[in-house]
Amino acid sequence: QVQLAESGGGSVQAGGSLRLSCAASGYSAAGTIRKCMGWFRQGPGASREGVAIIYARSGNVHYADSVKGRFTVSQDDARNTVTLQMNFLKPEDTAIYYCAASFDCSFTSLWIVQRYPYWGQGTQVTVSS
Repeated sequence: QVQLAESGGGSVQAGGSLRLSCAASGYSAAGTIRKCMGWFRQGPGASREGVAIIYARSGNVHYADSVKGRFTVSQDDARNTVTLQMNFLKPEDTAIYYCAASFDCSFTSLWIVQRYPYWGQGTQVTVSS
């Protein structure tokens, strides 16, 4: 059973930095050709939206326009842990951040929430002005 365990998050003032990590377990390496992991977020009264995605095999990364140049997603050498480094945080970045994983990723559905069957429990990020 695939499990995603998140850590990090918290509160910071605008302009500050936070780091989130997500460790995946419960799957075999044989099914990871089309695996990707990433981060979505859901602000108060808003829909869940994609933030950053990384393809496990190639390491290719994709970012939402709202975070380009400020957030960096990376993975460890074993491709089991994904980290989101968030710099120059803004109050509008305040949200619950969720780690997500899929073993059937495609570029055309990269930001579609329903295409990710595995989710972490979510971690709160609060940015004050």
